[in-house]
Amino acid sequence: MAERAAGPLSLPDDWPAHPDISLSLNRMGTFDWDLGRERLHLDVPALEVLDLRPDEFDGRPRTLEARVPHSEGIRLDDVIKQALKDGSEGYGSYLRIRRRDGTMRWTHIQGRIVRDADGRPCRVIGIVRDAARELVDSTARLELAAVRRVQTSVVEGTAAALAHARTVQDVIDVLNESDGLEHLGATSLVMGLLESGRIRLVAEGPDGSYVPGTRITRIDEGYPMSEVLRTLVPRFIESAEEFAASYPLLWPHISELAVNAAAYLPLIAQARPIGALGLLYRDKNGFTAEDRNLLVTLSSSIAQSLQRAMLFEQDHDLAEGLQQAMLPRRIPAVSGAEIAVRYRSARLGQEIGGDWYDVIPLPGGRVGAVIGDVQGHDTHAAAVMGQLRIVLRAYAAEGHAPATVMARASVFLHELDTDRFATCTYAEADLSTGVVQLVRAGHVDPLIRDTDGSCRRLPVPGGMPLGLSAFFGGLDYPVETIELDPGQTLLLYTDGLVEQPGADLDDGMLLLAALVRDGPRDLQLLADQLCGAVDEQGGEDDAAVLLLRRGGARSPGTGGRLQQHVGQGDPEALSTTRHMIRAAVSAWGARQRADEIELAADELITNALVHTDNGAVVVVRVLPGPERRLRVEVEDRSSALPHRREAGESGVSGRGLLLVDQLADEWGVESRGSGKCVWCEFIVPERTSR
Repeated sequence: MAERAAGPLSLPDDWPAHPDISLSLNRMGTFDWDLGRERLHLDVPALEVLDLRPDEFDGRPRTLEARVPHSEGIRLDDVIKQALKDGSEGYGSYLRIRRRDGTMRWTHIQGRIVRDADGRPCRVIGIVRDAARELVDSTARLELAAVRRVQTSVVEGTAAALAHARTVQDVIDVLNESDGLEHLGATSLVMGLLESGRIRLVAEGPDGSYVPGTRITRIDEGYPMSEVLRTLVPRFIESAEEFAASYPLLWPHISELAVNAAAYLPLIAQARPIGALGLLYRDKNGFTAEDRNLLVTLSSSIAQSLQRAMLFEQDHDLAEGLQQAMLPRRIPAVSGAEIAVRYRSARLGQEIGGDWYDVIPLPGGRVGAVIGDVQGHDTHAAAVMGQLRIVLRAYAAEGHAPATVMARASVFLHELDTDRFATCTYAEADLSTGVVQLVRAGHVDPLIRDTDGSCRRLPVPGGMPLGLSAFFGGLDYPVETIELDPGQTLLLYTDGLVEQPGADLDDGMLLLAALVRDGPRDLQLLADQLCGAVDEQGGEDDAAVLLLRRGGARSPGTGGRLQQHVGQGDPEALSTTRHMIRAAVSAWGARQRADEIELAADELITNALVHTDNGAVVVVRVLPGPERRLRVEVEDRSSALPHRREAGESGVSGRGLLLVDQLADEWGVESRGSGKCVWCEFIVPERTSR
């Protein structure tokens, strides 16, 4: 012990050290407070902690007020009073003291309360110590923990946001817009995707940081993203000097960005590299183990999201290409009409839908317009749509009536090996007269845009969706006949144009009508605007739209014209013809004579079918002239002319033409080449203007 070097502990019998020495070396002092006499003793180490000289302290507690800020003194008094009052054995508190130079320093006071025989406090003995270092260390630890929590939260939040990214651009937007880079300390990012041994840059650093020649690079070039994709090992660069030495090709182009650190990470999904991510820093002092783990975790989430996005885009492009291939490649030019069609894929919803449109040229200058939607959002729906579109076109081109076209399409879909149904609207228009026959199968009602721009809903009686009507045996599709004036536009569309999540369908239709009313007159621009509005509203369903405007000007006295072929032994065609006549009579304002017209027409049709070997062609039209007349013509291939004859008392035939003669204002027979035409006319009142 005598050989110990001279110093504070080199005292006789200095081992073990005296408590005063231990306290002093650890910047601790003692105090003894006599509560009864209000006297406070502070030893020299305690005075040093409080930055007081011995001659500056007179033993009174009030003298310490020069060192203890008022707010801190009040807080300490409250702690002491509470401990004295509630019978505590002691107390402890951190407080700041004001040093001689005016700066503040944290100290800690810990006192033991001594009580008399009656339990009253009479004395406090304790320690005062310098707590600046421990609080600095504790604060640093808390701040570091807070930073770690923020960084971990950023990684978790970014991963959650990436789970909703559907495209590669969505992934890039999440990384740029989530403030994740800022919280991770990075100033910018670069990202490249691996494609056939080359790296295609899909996101680059801040404005002005583009490096010429790096848009597409090879994996064997001397760039950091190339390196991490070759090695599949992250690369952490901790200084500008290291960056310049490691990547001389890249550094000269980014040295002006004041980058002093960077992290390049391979993006690996399912054990396959798909790209690389680079984070650039301007004020980074190396990468701790926690930093590296967080960034590797982040890169894993990004890689998984990128792979999902790339697969989604590939599948969507394939499905959309399939659907586009099944839609008409071009819309035929139709004399007397303007037509615009659009298909808007559900980029924000499912991959593909069964929506379709078609325009079908028909004999006699007529045109068929179809809009439909097959149930489902997948390639199967698109395949069913393609088949259904073809058969609808075939049935219409064969000359079948609109109701027959719809009924046969329903039977076809029912017999197809599928569990899907479809909604559809079919319109057959004679543009020379403006007569349009509409059939609706579970579809949304069409709209009419008038020449003044106003838009209204067109209620059309409907049947069941295609496939379901055949399943339930309800193949009766009512036909609505309207007359489209020159300049009026018929709007057919699918529900994706009007349905919005959480919104009522009627509200969507009102909004659509407003968009049409306020939209441009040009049909192509209007179609674009309608689809654009769906995109802005975030519609999750695909949508199709077909606009048909009748051209030309109305000729005075002109009316409509409808035609239907009725075959031998075809009761369905006969029923459709009767319905056509009934609808035409109603649409053309001849309801007062509806029973007479329908009965006379039925007699002429029955006469043709009974007395000839072939079918008949029935035409209903309105004749121009000084008085408005509705004419029914029944044409067949027999040259034998009919004549009136009296039926006997027991006769069951021969009354047909007599009945027609009584009902019609005029009737007659005309030779038509190899056949004849029997006709009858009815004077009908002028229609009131709409």
